[in-house]
Amino acid sequence: MPYPVSPKVGLSRLRRFRLFSPILAGATLRERLIACVGALLAIGFTGVISGYLFGQGPHLPLIVAPMGASAVLLFAVPASPLAQPWSIIGGNTISALMGIIAAYFIHDPIIATGVGVSLAIGAMSFTRCLHPPGGAAALTAVLGGPVVAGWGFLFPFVPVALNSCILVGLGLLFHKLSKRNYPHVVPKPAENTHQTIDLPSAVRVGFREEDVDAALEALDETFDVDRADLGRLLQQVELQAAIRSNDKISCADIMSRDVIAIGEAAEPVAARHLLLKHNIRTLPVKDPEGRLIGTVGLRELSEGTETIARAISRPAVARPSDAALSLLPVLSDGRTHAVIIVDDDYRILGLISQTDLLSAVARLLPKDSAPIPAVAWVAAQTGCHRAAQLEDSRC
Repeated sequence: MPYPVSPKVGLSRLRRFRLFSPILAGATLRERLIACVGALLAIGFTGVISGYLFGQGPHLPLIVAPMGASAVLLFAVPASPLAQPWSIIGGNTISALMGIIAAYFIHDPIIATGVGVSLAIGAMSFTRCLHPPGGAAALTAVLGGPVVAGWGFLFPFVPVALNSCILVGLGLLFHKLSKRNYPHVVPKPAENTHQTIDLPSAVRVGFREEDVDAALEALDETFDVDRADLGRLLQQVELQAAIRSNDKISCADIMSRDVIAIGEAAEPVAARHLLLKHNIRTLPVKDPEGRLIGTVGLRELSEGTETIARAISRPAVARPSDAALSLLPVLSDGRTHAVIIVDDDYRILGLISQTDLLSAVARLLPKDSAPIPAVAWVAAQTGCHRAAQLEDSRC
């Protein structure tokens, strides 16, 4: 009689089969469902529009097979460099052209297929439109039979380029409606808001661009991720590690509770008086019910506004239970000097300034020993190492 297998043992054995493990970082069920709906609509409408423009019949394929593979990239991994508009349109069109050229000069189909795909990869690489379905487009051009042969050098443009343009157009519309970032645009690097040649405080410590390049060179592999996205991901990993190592410190623990605020109906001169009297950089503005509606500072009030309402800026807010170190990206952007702590009704509970956060981090430093790496990184990120003692004007 065989002994029963423990569920834990069975699970550990299943984990050995890596083929069944997720391969896309950050993929969620919602994202996959959106991809399914997007591909359904886009492929369907691409066929309908192509048929409407050029009719249907054996003389012209309604939609070429590589469009299915293009739809997988366009809707399942829209952030991939291989799924951007030029990659889809240029990759499919150029690859089909390479396949036609190979079939025209090489009459042996086996040799022609290899040459066509090889030329497609080279052409896509040099034109910066590498797109995996392009290999299928090249094969289709070589092995497409009499229909493709009849169209000759027009085949890469009709229907390949036509299908690709329609698919991309529908993809742009779908991603906009579903509020997804497509075409994928990497945010610009942080700039020094003080207009000096120094690097922004957020990038003065930790890894640098040359470190990313050195790591990629050492691994000697090609990854399907934009280099700038890779840097953003690593910076977020550093931040999450710092938050996790100090997650017991909440905003409620370090916030100032006696918050100086002003009503929206007050005069600008009264706001300037409070800012100077209390030596603060951020003044919360409340509505008649006491709810936060924004903030003002000396910069906003210096523009000669007649009322506070015209000088109000959008506030940076957090909840009392939020991890204190989660405010680091906001307080180190070079523009925000304080985060307002509010409840669910947006009533002001407290305020955390750059100095408050740095003072809390300083308490984590061990005595008579080197700084904790995460703590040292946080202190450097704020760009205000001596703020607690000197009340630096930028903090």
